[in-house]
Amino acid sequence: MAFTIVVVILTLLYLVVLELSKNMIIGWVIGILIAAAFIALRFYLKKKEKNKKGIMALCWVGFLVLFGLNLVITGPPEKQVSAVANENPEVTSVVHVNEGDLTGVYNADKSVAVYAGIPFAKPPVGDLRFKEPQKPEAWQGVRACDKFAPMAMQSRSNPFYDSLTHILGWNDYKMQIGDEFVEAMSEDCLYLNVFVPEGYKGEKLPVIMYIHGGSLNSGHPSYTEYRGEDLAKRGVIYVNCAYRVGVFGYYAADDLKAESPNGTTGDYGLLDQIAALQWVRDNIGSFGGDPDRITIAGESAGSSSVNALCASPLTEGMFQYAIGESSSILPYEPYHTYRDYDYAKAQGDIVRNEFNATSSADLRKVDAKKLVTTQSEQNAMTIDGYALTEMPYVTYERGANHEKALLNGFNGKEADVFLMGYEATKDNYVELLSKVAGDYAQEMAQVIPPTYPQRDKYFIIDQGGDAKGALDTVFSAAWFSYSHYLWSNYMVNQGKPCYEYYFTKKNNIISDYHAGELPYAYGNLWRHPGLYDESDNKLSDIMQQYWVNFVKTGDPNGEGLPRWEMKTADQTKLINLDNNIQMVEDPNLAIYDVLDKYQRDERAKRENK
Repeated sequence: MAFTIVVVILTLLYLVVLELSKNMIIGWVIGILIAAAFIALRFYLKKKEKNKKGIMALCWVGFLVLFGLNLVITGPPEKQVSAVANENPEVTSVVHVNEGDLTGVYNADKSVAVYAGIPFAKPPVGDLRFKEPQKPEAWQGVRACDKFAPMAMQSRSNPFYDSLTHILGWNDYKMQIGDEFVEAMSEDCLYLNVFVPEGYKGEKLPVIMYIHGGSLNSGHPSYTEYRGEDLAKRGVIYVNCAYRVGVFGYYAADDLKAESPNGTTGDYGLLDQIAALQWVRDNIGSFGGDPDRITIAGESAGSSSVNALCASPLTEGMFQYAIGESSSILPYEPYHTYRDYDYAKAQGDIVRNEFNATSSADLRKVDAKKLVTTQSEQNAMTIDGYALTEMPYVTYERGANHEKALLNGFNGKEADVFLMGYEATKDNYVELLSKVAGDYAQEMAQVIPPTYPQRDKYFIIDQGGDAKGALDTVFSAAWFSYSHYLWSNYMVNQGKPCYEYYFTKKNNIISDYHAGELPYAYGNLWRHPGLYDESDNKLSDIMQQYWVNFVKTGDPNGEGLPRWEMKTADQTKLINLDNNIQMVEDPNLAIYDVLDKYQRDERAKRENK
């Protein structure tokens, strides 16, 4: 009896592993059969009086080996995700774009039509790897755009660890039939999605084109937190796009620069975004959109990309407004998503050495699944002389940036998740601060001491604090909010409309950590039943309308909404997005004063080289 109980317990634990690993249902069946066969064998051997320790040890080994083989063989297949959540969606009428005819699908109440997986460039494979995106090819017949295209090539964690993240971090894990798969991934990834309000009759609609985050080495536009059904219902057309990430999007080499007709290398992902923007301008009219009323938006690395698009000479006149959430590359020495060209080339040398390649042409022959395993750093833009011709701050100082109005901001606890592996103490605190403040780390420690009170929402409530909490506060400001302080100030100096927010809403998922604002602003709280309450829905409704009003007019304000004051030389407050929406002072101003000194020194070093 004890033997049977042990096998049953092990089998149940094994089934949990299969569930968390998203193995196919057949794997469950095989696992149960293996366990049943093992129990039957045990009783057979006992009946035949052959239940010797050596034989049973071999049986245990076989039992565990079969479990392991089953785990591998029945692992989750790749699958393209449906464009809408409802089953058997109704197909739209035919839409004509420059490359051919296509159809999309309707959401459940037919309020929005979704056209997913539309190619905006040729597949960047074979000889087109490490080249500027090429115009998409035409197709014959009617293309069914009812599924999201594969995500760009990237490293991704085991589904088992993803499931644990949703259990322990997001608190939104659901055990259900039908999720036994992982999303498709391919080097052939240059596709976009269009969300259109159904039944609208009138003038052409304004457009928002969203660029996803992911540190420029991960991410995909099918992610539920920034799908565009709910924003589209409010009278805009919403577009999001994929782009090459990691080594495929940001590898740089002189031989590529020499072969390029534009003398470019290292910014392929950024050029993909520009190609997507051009496709939208050329074709959005077929969906009822106005190509002269486009707003570009993004979060994290997507926001850094938006900032780069605002500074790129290639995008002049291609959009009106910009929305940036939790990043830019405007510091004199950006903390992330930007690197000097010489450093980019040095990282390119590492890639070639890793794969025994003597040239970039050799790297084009390396299988994409192998190439994505590179240990080099390939998650930053650079000045390539084409997509970016100078440091973005120089462009803004000249007033040559393109956005006519800006909505931007940051969350309360931006860096905390990224610092989970850091052990901060009073003894090593100043040393850790030097990573973001250099020689001014000691001064920073006086502004934010290692006993600094931790913040809850906008107000300081914990008067104890600790070194780790203090470190989180400084790094959140340096890595994320400081760049918005700069961005807003440039817009104010140029006399352009600028609205800045500070998101601090708590909830049962990721609260005001990095990316916490996304499902609020883009209307996707409903995808997490039971984890948001009425106060969350109320804030989301307000934020969506702010975003939509801004896309329509360059001003987020509207009837029935709390007043969001524009930033000026005299009005420096931010709007605090929480249960109580109010204008507040930026809580990080003292940190910025120290960062300004460090950044000025870094600029002087660069200019004196």
